[in-house]
Amino acid sequence: MSAARPPVIWSVAGVDTAGGAGLSADQRAADALGVHLCPVVACLTAQHSLGVVAVSPVDADWIDRQCDALAHDLPPTVIKTGLLGSVAAIDTVARWVDRLREGRRDGLPALVIDPVLGASAGGAAFSDEAIVQAYRTRLLPRATVITPNRHEAARLLGEDAGAVHRHAVPALATALQALGPGTVLITGGDARDTPLEHSHSQDWLLSPQARGWLVAPRVDTVDHHGTGCTLASALAAALAMGHGPADAVVLGRMVVHHALMHARPAGQGRGLVHAQPGATRGPQWGGAPLPWLGLDEDLPWRLAAPGVTAGDATFPAFVPPQDRLYGIVADAEQLQNAVAAGLRCVQLRHKARDGAQTQIHRSLAVAARAGITVFINDHWQAVLDAPWPTDACTDARRGLHLGQEDLLALTPSERTRLRARRHDTLLGLSSHSLWELARALGCGPSYVACGPVQATTTKDMPWRPQGVDNLRWWVAHSDVPVVAIGGLLEPADLRRFAACGPGALCVVRGLGTSAVDMRLRLPELREATQGWIPPQAAGLPHPVQ
Repeated sequence: MSAARPPVIWSVAGVDTAGGAGLSADQRAADALGVHLCPVVACLTAQHSLGVVAVSPVDADWIDRQCDALAHDLPPTVIKTGLLGSVAAIDTVARWVDRLREGRRDGLPALVIDPVLGASAGGAAFSDEAIVQAYRTRLLPRATVITPNRHEAARLLGEDAGAVHRHAVPALATALQALGPGTVLITGGDARDTPLEHSHSQDWLLSPQARGWLVAPRVDTVDHHGTGCTLASALAAALAMGHGPADAVVLGRMVVHHALMHARPAGQGRGLVHAQPGATRGPQWGGAPLPWLGLDEDLPWRLAAPGVTAGDATFPAFVPPQDRLYGIVADAEQLQNAVAAGLRCVQLRHKARDGAQTQIHRSLAVAARAGITVFINDHWQAVLDAPWPTDACTDARRGLHLGQEDLLALTPSERTRLRARRHDTLLGLSSHSLWELARALGCGPSYVACGPVQATTTKDMPWRPQGVDNLRWWVAHSDVPVVAIGGLLEPADLRRFAACGPGALCVVRGLGTSAVDMRLRLPELREATQGWIPPQAAGLPHPVQ
């Protein structure tokens, strides 16, 4: 049986005779993620590791012929552009995007623009004002994602392309998005404005799904030729695999980080980054770390507090119960039943506003005296205001569980208040996508929830089920316990997902409601969680949006 055909992307870009950037880097990135790349030559260069000697744009008719040949046999899911070199080349790409999208409702092929306006190593010029204007009027209105650095972002907007301070970057992205791109990623790998930027790269993400600073530790290497090409091509590959733009950005950033980890010298100048498979297998297995995503214009909480060390910036650790069961109940009576049945970790999910304070106080009192860990969903202010019983057992713990919409809705003062209680209050955060996981981990939570792992009718979900592959991916990339949630009804469900290595597994309807139901069901549920195994290396996650 023949293997399934991989998705196809076209890269319309330049040839780097030194083999570091351009179509050479694009091919390595595509191979790393397992997509098929068709190289469309738009520009020839004569260059080495010390700079660009000469640039010669390919005649637009030849670009058109290459695209025409491919369209008959290898139509693209995504078109990525790099060095184009002429207004005619830009016009040709724009026409092909329109031609291939004609009659389609899905907006495909997606268009990823890496606006190569100059060489980082210096040398011959890549662009003039006419080319910049053509980008503005012909490509940006058609772009799905655009990935300029700060200098390129300013040039595309006709602004001073000198030093662009990080505080101006969000406004630049908003202005670029107004010209047409659905998603803007302004990269900051070459920026060193603040002490933090010397240790962490900071990219600004603006997309329909998410916005904020995407932050990752810098890789200590002087060999970084081809990073921009690698990022855009890896991002294009992730889009071709079906990931949404924000998730594709996260995967692209990880591929670049991994490529920097495997950078190698070539020639007398800066060496090249080397994208290869394994970027997303997990840090313990040689993969790249997951970047952290901040909340709006705030840096990730783990980094943003002045004078706070990394360890002090996190909430208390969640210690999973021995049976790895995490029960979710609707009211204080059910919580008391769960405790009586022997559960050691329970969440109160009381959605009604009426009577919430009474339910919370009763639940906290039961948990404190029983010595269990209790989480309260949503009602964070009531929990912080509630007294903790003076006769609480020493091993009793209380915490909050928040969805990311609730987290984003907090005002600056409310965020400050919540973070000020990280000494005595656990925090669990929901996550349903790669970018939500990146944002959750950036907050330094006690645990993250991965869901829905299976289809659930408990509430409407705009997300595809995570399945065992994505849960395993969450576990491999999280430095705090991962709690699996959603659709876990029967012991067979728990057994299947326990083998992915989560810290705990959530059971809602599968628990029952009465103390008798819970006592009858718990032994079988506990037996099913015994199939837990330690975290393993992960493959590529599947799309969820």
